[in-house]
Amino acid sequence: MTNTGGGGPRPRAWWREVVITTTGFAICLLGGVMQVDDTLSAPPAAAYVIAVVSCAVLPVRHRAPLAALTATTALGVLVPPLDLLLTPLITAPAVITAYSYALAARTERRAAGAVLLASAALAAAIPLFGDFSWRDASRMGVVAVFPLLAGVLGHSVRNRRAYLAAVEERARRAEESRDGEARRRVAEERVRIARELHDLVAHQITLANAQATVAAHFFDTRPEQTRTSLRELVETTAQALDELRATVGLLRQSGDAATPAGPAPGLSRLPALLESFRRAGLEVSVRQEGTPRPLPPGVDLTAYRIVQEALTNVTRHAGTNNARVRLAWNRDRVTITVADDGQGSRTAPTTPPGPSASTVPDRPPGYGLIGMRERATAVGGHLSAGRHPQGGFLVSAQLPLPAAKGATRGSGEATTLEGPVPGAVTGDEGTGDGEAGGAP
Repeated sequence: MTNTGGGGPRPRAWWREVVITTTGFAICLLGGVMQVDDTLSAPPAAAYVIAVVSCAVLPVRHRAPLAALTATTALGVLVPPLDLLLTPLITAPAVITAYSYALAARTERRAAGAVLLASAALAAAIPLFGDFSWRDASRMGVVAVFPLLAGVLGHSVRNRRAYLAAVEERARRAEESRDGEARRRVAEERVRIARELHDLVAHQITLANAQATVAAHFFDTRPEQTRTSLRELVETTAQALDELRATVGLLRQSGDAATPAGPAPGLSRLPALLESFRRAGLEVSVRQEGTPRPLPPGVDLTAYRIVQEALTNVTRHAGTNNARVRLAWNRDRVTITVADDGQGSRTAPTTPPGPSASTVPDRPPGYGLIGMRERATAVGGHLSAGRHPQGGFLVSAQLPLPAAKGATRGSGEATTLEGPVPGAVTGDEGTGDGEAGGAP
């Protein structure tokens, strides 16, 4: 019987037990009125005793199924000595307990053994007491079959319940696994969007801060330079808004209207990136070694973001107006290094030294290096950063390349730099297989 939260049995469980016990009593008493000559008579007192005692055992069959089966079987064996006809009707309580024991037994072998013994005991009671005839033989077979059928039914119900429980458990585990996978993907997406937002905001806001600083410095002395800086500031903030809108659009729900997204940035946009830093007062020289190769979209985006974040850190923290970028293409990887000399003070182009955006005191540490390392690791590469022995700061990243398929420098599928890059140099004297971990 099942229990409710209050600790008592459910009413329907009590009613079920009452119905089963009453039905078993009625069937058992009906078997007591049958005679050997197939006539009916009033049930004797022995029939009432057998019916009452046998059915009184039924409510405990769930807690002690083996004891209930033993008791009802023993009472069935006592039927012939009490001058009653042993039929499947009078052994109804034994049939009910056989079903319950087969349903609750710990092992199939134990259930089969107990039910077989009960059936054999009931069948053997017929020839042990009184004369034995062919009619008694057929009755003995019928009496033995009913407990066996009840045991088979109980066993099948038990297997069915076990199967349903296993299916429910697998469904529950699958649901938990799907929930865990969904949470993991959501966390990964949040980290990815956080990196995109950090790279975007850090780059654009740093440039805007530098341009606003130049405009403020020359507001009174050089109005034309101020207007130029303000125009560049407007362009920078407009571009920042566009990229921020595109990135935040990833957070839209699936039911929202989708907005068309442009291609992810890559090394093909490196000239425009360097031009934006030039407007902020940072001169960047680019050197390429080896033969450019096609980059997968993820690696291409990672390379672009690493260059962007490294140059942003130079603009904010290095205190210099010069930086060097080196791209070394090898057979299985591309090495990207960004370095500064760490000397001098960053100024606006062709202007005297003025206030700098990197002079903000007590700036809290950011997540630039962490984000660059995460990006490199995500595509199967690695990144190192630290002070350079010759001065300045060096960021070096090695990113994997797909296997070469006879690609040449002029291949139309290769990622190339669109437009002229100020200070760009092609390292013809360098080899594509050389190690590019040093300073550019």
